[in-house]
Amino acid sequence: MLFAITILFMNCKGDGANDYVLPSSTGNTNRVLVVMKGKHWLGKPGDEIRTVFGEHQVGLPQPETLLSVSQIDPSGFNKFMRNNKAVLLFQKSDKQEISVIKNKYAAPQIIVVATANNEEEMVSLIRDRGKEIIKLFKDQDVKFIQNIFKRDKLDNTSFKTLQNLGLEFDIPKRYRLVEDTGNFLWLRQHLKSGIARGDGSNNILIYAVPLKDEKTVADNITRVRDSIGKKFIPGSKEGMYMITEQAYAPFTYEVEVNGKKAYETRGKWEVKNDFMAGPFINYTVLDKKKNRLVVFEGFTYAPSVNKRDFIFELEAIAKSIKIKE
Repeated sequence: MLFAITILFMNCKGDGANDYVLPSSTGNTNRVLVVMKGKHWLGKPGDEIRTVFGEHQVGLPQPETLLSVSQIDPSGFNKFMRNNKAVLLFQKSDKQEISVIKNKYAAPQIIVVATANNEEEMVSLIRDRGKEIIKLFKDQDVKFIQNIFKRDKLDNTSFKTLQNLGLEFDIPKRYRLVEDTGNFLWLRQHLKSGIARGDGSNNILIYAVPLKDEKTVADNITRVRDSIGKKFIPGSKEGMYMITEQAYAPFTYEVEVNGKKAYETRGKWEVKNDFMAGPFINYTVLDKKKNRLVVFEGFTYAPSVNKRDFIFELEAIAKSIKIKE
């Protein structure tokens, strides 16, 4: 059954001289405030939300949920609580549906309004459309992060690889150059706090390989990334280099990036003959016009801390790609 989503955009309030700017929203990415009555939160609707939103993000070393959720009763949803960046608001109605309101009380803000007539319908709505609701919040968070990065990003023209490959990304200036061969780019951001073994890091790899057979692209992603790791990502000693973790099969999904068919792969990397490891996210984009595969990979090394939000930042950067025609 197909469902329609109503999207309402609200920007400045009033008109003319009565216009005023919305306050800035509060709350971190990948976190949602659920507005529902306490009895529902402690009952079956709340259980269903915790089940659907609490599904583990694939590709991470430790269990981490797709989204973190907290709850407030409708009576408490006022004043500064209404400024939350991401809100799932439950209301009673004869219609079982969801709608989307943007920038109502603050900016940027997304409020997903879920309506149902009783507890049974609330559970059914969450079960049937939970994935859809999660995607709404995730997509909005990607845009939120990208807008921040656009304000203070690296100059793409300063990297030979991006110029040679005809690519642009919105990459924040805190990333530093590791290697730029003209065909392979490696950038790194050091993570300063909460790391057990020295400074952790977020890393970006960008390169392209020939498109030989479209039917085998998904099957060869691991082989390609392992060959790149062996050539460009060395370990601390000879014979050590980054590979796909052999004990953990990556998950690959067909997606669309920059209007082109692509594959998103999530998994874990390790250093051959060493103990370093962590999660990665890989986007392999089919650029048929130039008969090539454009690859963006982000990987994180951050022992002792959760890594969901680090990988999510890399996802947002990857999805900012622009391929010059």
